[in-house]
Amino acid sequence: MAAPTYRFILSFDFDGTLVHPEGEFRFHPALGEMIRGLRKQGAAWVINTGRSLSQTLQGLAQYGIFQEPDFIIAQECEIYKPGFFRQWTDLGAWNKQARKAHDHFIRDHAAFLKHVQQLVETQTKGEFLHGDLGQVGIVAHTNEELDAICELIERHRESEPEVSYHRNGIYLRFSHSGYSKGSALGELARQLNLTPNECFAAGDNYNDMTMLDTQVARMIACPGNALPPIKAHVREQGGFVAQGIASIGMMEALQHFFGEAK
Repeated sequence: MAAPTYRFILSFDFDGTLVHPEGEFRFHPALGEMIRGLRKQGAAWVINTGRSLSQTLQGLAQYGIFQEPDFIIAQECEIYKPGFFRQWTDLGAWNKQARKAHDHFIRDHAAFLKHVQQLVETQTKGEFLHGDLGQVGIVAHTNEELDAICELIERHRESEPEVSYHRNGIYLRFSHSGYSKGSALGELARQLNLTPNECFAAGDNYNDMTMLDTQVARMIACPGNALPPIKAHVREQGGFVAQGIASIGMMEALQHFFGEAK
């Protein structure tokens, strides 16, 4: 069977953008209909999330989203496509490259990571974490604590630009700067023979910043519940800031960019 030909990409963050546990509608079914209609017109629907692949699939069921995305970008950088013998498989060699780069990153910057760990454990109420798959991260006690840690990391990045991180609220995961939601979306677009002109991206938190970039996606948006710095970032690039929260705001964004097509 020939692979589908896509005309554009719809890339959504999951938590806080597609779904919102505290909202009147955790996921508005009308958004599902809009996405379904745009897919019929050639859209590749992408969930671009910090969740793992299994957590993303669990979330789809939990929030009653009964249509399978065309692609999932999990853990901010790993690209998966529906498989034939298995439900989801790696898209090309990207994931292997990302894992290899991460392993080198952890090894090459061990001294700095140890310094941050000591700071977290002696000067904050937060926790420094080592994951089963090599992840290294922080759970801060407050946003202010993590703000201070991020300032330290940013100063270090001036001499070590490879050092980066994904932040969502009080949670932070260290990463290689070459692998993020933005670079993964760019790689997916490349493999689909699409340009930033054909990419829509939406998110609400710090870890969405790399894909909320007109160098990656010309059409960028955030919901009304996005953090103030994210709203400012989107506005600065001429993007769309919705009034409604999560899925309701995403309906506004799709109407704004694809109203004629819908």
